Amino acid sequence: MGQPLSRVIRNQLLPTPQAIALIPEVERSFIGLDRIARLAAGIRENTAGSLRIAAMPAVANTLLPRFLAHFLEQRPNLQVSLQGIPSHQVAEMVAAGQVDIGYAEGPLNRHGLDIQAVAMDAVVILPPDHPLGEHDVLAPSDLAHQRFIGLRPDSLFAAGVQLALSEVPRITQIEASLTYTACALVAQGLGVSIVDPPTAQDFVTRGLLMRPLSVKIDTGFLVIRSSESRNQGLVELFSSQFLEHFERGALG
Repeated sequence: MGQPLSRVIRNQLLPTPQAIALIPEVERSFIGLDRIARLAAGIRENTAGSLRIAAMPAVANTLLPRFLAHFLEQRPNLQVSLQGIPSHQVAEMVAAGQVDIGYAEGPLNRHGLDIQAVAMDAVVILPPDHPLGEHDVLAPSDLAHQRFIGLRPDSLFAAGVQLALSEVPRITQIEASLTYTACALVAQGLGVSIVDPPTAQDFVTRGLLMRPLSVKIDTGFLVIRSSESRNQGLVELFSSQFLEHFERGALG
């Protein structure tokens, strides 16, 4: 027979030393059950669990960190994984179920994926005190004979910049693979460049100048989701709130 857990002394039911020794374990068990119950409730309410995100660097380094600061404020139990990877890998990871949502450069037409395009117009980034900073809006012709930091011709955005400036004579001594790198080079006084607004915003806070272009060069992105995602409710909430924030300009 097992050890008794209680005994009667002077008409009082008192715990035995063995029962007292079990109290911490029982408390831990109840705490564990309580945590499980709270986690389950959080998952149902989209305030707990995990969210895996893959994004092109221009989004992973700017828009998403700014939005996550707001999104996670009320979700301390939500675990987030954010990977900055090339666009062509983003769709593969979403399709393979390795991430719940992706942000990449287009175009993309792939069966089984829900794809939404988000437009965004490119801007010119200038060193501090650059003479072109006197303009409110810059035309491609304003960049004539400027030292220009180009982007490697391996994306639609880079092709769009090249097309917009095709008739503009300029000095392109340096090419960069990322708009962030292009802005860092501009910050060193090595030239001017055309980049996406979120990346430019990061460098405006460091003293660089940002001006809109008179022509439209799309530097937007695609939101990529899969109907097979295990987190449909959380993914839908994250995606919709991110786009609402973006449209309100709260990410700048």
